[in-house]
Amino acid sequence: MSQTPIVTMTDIHKAFNKVEVLKGVTFDLVPGEIHALMGENGAGKSTMMKILTGIYEKDRGEITYKGKTVQFKNPKEAEKQGISVIHQELNILPNLTVAENFFLGKEKTYGKSGVMKLKEMNQEAEKWLMDLGIKLDPKKSAASCSVGQQQMIEIARAVSTNSDVLIMDEPTAALTTKEIDVLFKVMNGLRERGVAIVYISHRMDEIFKMCDRITVLRDGASIGTRVIKETNFAEVVKMMVGRELGEQFPKRAVEPGKERFVVKGITTKTGVKAADLQVREGEILGVAGLMGAGRTEFMRAIFGADKRTAGEVLLDGQSIKGQHPKNAIAAGIAFVTEDRKGEGLILGQSVRENLATAQLGRLSKLGILNRVKERESAQDLIERLRIKTSSMDQPAKSLSGGNQQKIVIGKWLATEPKVLILDEPTRGVDVGAKKEIYQIMNMLTEKGVSIIMVSSELPEILGMSDRILVMHEGKVSAMLDRKDATQETIMTAATGGE
Repeated sequence: MSQTPIVTMTDIHKAFNKVEVLKGVTFDLVPGEIHALMGENGAGKSTMMKILTGIYEKDRGEITYKGKTVQFKNPKEAEKQGISVIHQELNILPNLTVAENFFLGKEKTYGKSGVMKLKEMNQEAEKWLMDLGIKLDPKKSAASCSVGQQQMIEIARAVSTNSDVLIMDEPTAALTTKEIDVLFKVMNGLRERGVAIVYISHRMDEIFKMCDRITVLRDGASIGTRVIKETNFAEVVKMMVGRELGEQFPKRAVEPGKERFVVKGITTKTGVKAADLQVREGEILGVAGLMGAGRTEFMRAIFGADKRTAGEVLLDGQSIKGQHPKNAIAAGIAFVTEDRKGEGLILGQSVRENLATAQLGRLSKLGILNRVKERESAQDLIERLRIKTSSMDQPAKSLSGGNQQKIVIGKWLATEPKVLILDEPTRGVDVGAKKEIYQIMNMLTEKGVSIIMVSSELPEILGMSDRILVMHEGKVSAMLDRKDATQETIMTAATGGE
């Protein structure tokens, strides 16, 4: 690993609407290293990288690349110079195919005709995806791909550019353990070739496994840089949040009560095959499995978002009639989707309006919304969930990922559910906000709410669940008590082993 930096950012300042989001940040990156960039949501990590790649222009400070002072005008210019980015927000166009997304902006054409060489593009895209261990039809519509598959398209596209600098912003957020292992092998290969990687993630175990150095930002300022081998989890968390955080997974004193929620023989056209589950009052049931195992499809079928071809859902012994989310909501079931920005929030609307979306009937009379009740409900939820917002009228899109997730959870809490389904509840959320979400879950179980939590993070599954259901190829392959469960037993069941 060369010690001469390929990138240096010195005293970088940036403000939006007179609010300073970067306050003299300093950072350097050397060839052949994986350098972690950490901080709570809103600390300035993504803004800093957007300045490096020309999406934003810095207010002041200096950037050098390969020894020369630079200011890229746009990401395309940065990419031509050898800096590629995998963004946290997926840049996938759903109406295009996998291959067309892979070649977006650099399509192969017959001369200047504009006619694409689709066969060649399909073959090359398929090859790059196969190198990442992903078997995906290049002619498939991107809209029909899972979030994890879309993420792998982005990763393959970035890796294919043969860049000198690769910026990875939450690259594993939508991936499961198997896909993460494949990605890590690719990253190790890139490091050996001398590629410099900036790795932005909230997953501490990944940082300590893969990275050489770590730089921490807090409230737009550089807190410090450490060599990974010379630091530890507690020090990094303290640098991030400015205080000791305590246990990663808060303990819960609740003993689950009687059986409350029963699902029998759910089968769907989306790949779920005769799947069962049972959840007790005050219990957290973790749901684990690899990408494509059918976890999200199972939850959507339970909630009525996807049609069932067979099966029954019972709450407190009563069968829920109808196959529509409105039937589930009326019965007392709430569903926090894995795609908070696409399905969980109306990004252009305010915090207040988003918090009201699941309880409009309760807040209205004769079809007219009671604005006083709406504001009272919003204020109550903001205080209970500690949502950090300048005002309840602030647009949801301007909040950090952790606070956006609290809004999605909050809108469903307002319905006072008996059963709460959480699909990847802490994806893209920093370590401090994660703990707050865990505390909210524990608070709900104390009130007898039954929680089903789908997660791709095995430490989270093991740390928060009373029992763990494992899925493999659309079927339930195991049901484990927490005391009997380990990462090994879960992965064995997730891969179809006995």
